[in-house]
Amino acid sequence: MKTNNETGSTTKSKIFLVLYWITTVAVAWELMFGGLWDLDILNKGYVQKVIADLGYPHYMPYIFGTWKILAGIAILLPGFKRLKEWAYAGIFFVFSGACFSHLFMGETGQTIGVLMFIIIPIVSWALRPASRRLAV
Repeated sequence: MKTNNETGSTTKSKIFLVLYWITTVAVAWELMFGGLWDLDILNKGYVQKVIADLGYPHYMPYIFGTWKILAGIAILLPGFKRLKEWAYAGIFFVFSGACFSHLFMGETGQTIGVLMFIIIPIVSWALRPASRRLAV
């Protein structure tokens, strides 16, 4: 028979697993569709205009778009634990870079919006089950 402590621990683990998958699917969804936007497939020029307004070269969205799609795939695939770590790191660098870029340009509204794109991957990374973590 399970004790209250064991039952609570199991319930907490299940909640964390559900939260992990919700945030991971949300991140993968954003990466896939954001990548298609960056590659100018789903939008027609919006990302390129933002990139130009921030002063970055016109080819940057194509680099980011390709890597975003690959990162989205990497975090969903089973196995490949080291690749997942790199994907999460890349996600953090891209979104925090976007946040700071907007902040330095005085676009505080955009900065706050991009912060969500930083928080959700961090939650996904923090809630990863043991089977998706690198052994330390």
